[in-house]
Amino acid sequence: MPDSEDPKQVSNNDLRNTQFGGGFVNAEIVNAGQIGGDIYNIHLGQQTAASGNSVQSQNQRQRSLSEKDSLEKAYTLQSQKVANLRTALVIETDVSRKFQYEHQLQSEERTLKELGDKLDAIEQQLQAAENSGLGADTTIYIERPPIEDKCYKAIVQPGALIRIKAPQRMGKTLLLEKILDHARHQGYETVKLDLKLADNSTLTDLKTFLHWLCVNVSDSLDVKDLVDEYWQDSLGLNTSCTRYFQRYLLSNIDNSLVFAIDNFERLFEYANIFSEFCLLLRSWYETAKQGDRMGKIWKKLRLVVVNSTEAYPTLDINRSPFNVGLAIELPEFNQQQVQEIVKLYELEGYFRKEGLSQLIKLVGGHPYLLNEAIANLKSQETSLEELISLAPTEQGIFSYHLRQQLESLQSDSQLKEGYAKVITVDKPVQLSPEITFKLHSLGLVKIVRNDCIASCDLYRQYFLARLE
Repeated sequence: MPDSEDPKQVSNNDLRNTQFGGGFVNAEIVNAGQIGGDIYNIHLGQQTAASGNSVQSQNQRQRSLSEKDSLEKAYTLQSQKVANLRTALVIETDVSRKFQYEHQLQSEERTLKELGDKLDAIEQQLQAAENSGLGADTTIYIERPPIEDKCYKAIVQPGALIRIKAPQRMGKTLLLEKILDHARHQGYETVKLDLKLADNSTLTDLKTFLHWLCVNVSDSLDVKDLVDEYWQDSLGLNTSCTRYFQRYLLSNIDNSLVFAIDNFERLFEYANIFSEFCLLLRSWYETAKQGDRMGKIWKKLRLVVVNSTEAYPTLDINRSPFNVGLAIELPEFNQQQVQEIVKLYELEGYFRKEGLSQLIKLVGGHPYLLNEAIANLKSQETSLEELISLAPTEQGIFSYHLRQQLESLQSDSQLKEGYAKVITVDKPVQLSPEITFKLHSLGLVKIVRNDCIASCDLYRQYFLARLE
């Protein structure tokens, strides 16, 4: 039947009562027009993080919380829309309609990510406001020896490469700032490039991306942008970028340059850029080992690559920067480090011994979860008993983070099935090495020899109610 005669033609992404492969899917989803009006028109206001001795006013905090609530509702709606489109794509047998759903799904997944990024931003602003109560310009950082010492020793080595990885919100960026601060104390130039700031248009092809990178490094070093003068397409894109660094940026600084790339996982989904850029970084690292004039120049460059472990790129071992240099994987906090956080928040007298044990049982040693819980207790917005009771529910303070984790599981049926096995028994469970690695990378499990256990009671309680 031609599309013009199809009584169930999809319009405006509205899948309600749409027929797939001869059957019907009950996909109660708001249409794209409603999403555009109800989600994108959310006004984030002027959410400026408190700095110095200023503290976010109560009115501003209430507005931020209200905006966060609106975004969370929009995120939930969009998550359901993405889930239903995935179901439709699996069920549909018509080739042309399947093609349509694939493109719709890509678009809706981008929308979901944008909403997630906005929620991350507002949560960070709220957290910054909480932290500002600790004192002027104070950022909570808990050392995890010997990690910091290893990084400080590595960064002063010629041609160094440090790789920092951990799941989201484990403190990677805070460690990176510590390394950069140490480098500045050595008199080094420092440049930090956050790939989350790259527009989608920047990631369309390798040339556009490398141009963007060179211009941003030039700006950070406060030198004139001369990319066009040094760039020659006939030499190749990676060679042109290397030429710009070697003949201009590195040759015109007297000391070393620490070049840090944060949120490197952003490139994992852009295969046309990821592979070639990794080859470029690996070549810079290898060139610094040479004893000739070029090696002397490249010894000035020290690289720090920071990425979350939720994505899993495949790369030729000889082209990868991920199997050389110093590898740092951030662990959870131990009991002593948790007590340090409590001390920083001046809550030593608040916790009875069993109270702190209850909190650790709930969230383990996860830095973000601990900080979020303790900051809420500090603000006296909730009691410990209420916090623990509501934590694994949609009313709890971790609801957005938990929904993000749920989205990761729902997007991969094997992950979902594997984690369901872990949380439904009280003993370690053996899963395939790939599933074990992915769940551990998400921070959802701890590995005991070759087996898995839930990383904390918060995850066990929340997902027991949602994974069938």
